[in-house]
Amino acid sequence: MSDRVFIVTGAAKGIGFSCAQRLVDDGHNVVLADRDSDAGLRAARDLADGTPRAIFVECDVSDPLQVHNLIAETLGAYGRIDGLVNNAGIAIKGGALDMSVEDFDRNLSVNLRGAFLVSKAVVKHMVKEIEERADRSRLTDRPYAIVNMSSINDTVAIPDYLAYTVSKGGLLQMTRAMSLELAPYGIRVNAIGPGSIKTDMLASVNADPAAMEKVLSRTPLGRPGLPDEIASVAAFLLGEDSSYITGQCIYVDGGRLAMNYTMPKPD
Repeated sequence: MSDRVFIVTGAAKGIGFSCAQRLVDDGHNVVLADRDSDAGLRAARDLADGTPRAIFVECDVSDPLQVHNLIAETLGAYGRIDGLVNNAGIAIKGGALDMSVEDFDRNLSVNLRGAFLVSKAVVKHMVKEIEERADRSRLTDRPYAIVNMSSINDTVAIPDYLAYTVSKGGLLQMTRAMSLELAPYGIRVNAIGPGSIKTDMLASVNADPAAMEKVLSRTPLGRPGLPDEIASVAAFLLGEDSSYITGQCIYVDGGRLAMNYTMPKPD
């Protein structure tokens, strides 16, 4: 068992829950943060299984006071923070012609501002711990890492999801900028860019054969991804096996971004 502690935002279900589950399965302590308190409490209870390995903290990542409480609750429970998965996100439909300013701001406040607020709070604690060390010559002895959940839409775009696409592009650049700033402390910052993954966001596509055919036509591996497949990459980026990787985005997209055409429908 490990004494490492990780925060996962948007962890009540989907990719966030799978990331939390993988980290608990690997023997770590995990704080699940989400706005959905009912689902979050159930998720933490299921993962903890009667142990102190997982707790839930209700948190809207766009609210600085709630983020402050998230950090306080984490330190109160475990006394340390080793890593963060910025997974909380929303996707509000709308383009330049029809999206309200309020919807645009809300999408960015969760996906981009929220990731900034939680990261800022976490790294302040990490840097304080690092600076208090008597010997800083071996920073990798206790690895610190942040993983931002971006999207293939930080590179390609969806015209009627303007704010979502903008937020993911900003998250990629924030990953790069933070990785440079925090490298002297040994804190690594990376991102994951999922393609089409079987979560609630893809539920309407799963129920529509024509829509699913479109998804598969642009997915060389011929199937949607699974949340567990994203979680395995997150666990890698948070762990020691990725100790020389920072400022990168790993695209877990079934080959989508490599494609310049569509694939025939699989038999």
